[in-house]
Amino acid sequence: MADEIITDGGERPQHTTIIERSGGSGAGLLIGFAVLILAIIAAFFVFNQNRAENAKTDAISSAAKSVERTADKAGDAIDQNTK
Repeated sequence: MADEIITDGGERPQHTTIIERSGGSGAGLLIGFAVLILAIIAAFFVFNQNRAENAKTDAISSAAKSVERTADKAGDAIDQNTK
């Protein structure tokens, strides 16, 4: 990007000097950092949601096993009374 153009109009041949600025404002780095932070936060929430789902599944499985054991005990008691 040209910021300034200086021309020399004397008897010598004309020369054009273009001065360009280099370097950035650091906005790209700041945006990249913000995206990284958002990705970490999103991963945290997904991980916690997965843990909650696993806990829920474990609780349901445990309850089902308890019902199964109770049904087995009831079946055994019925079998003993019918003999």
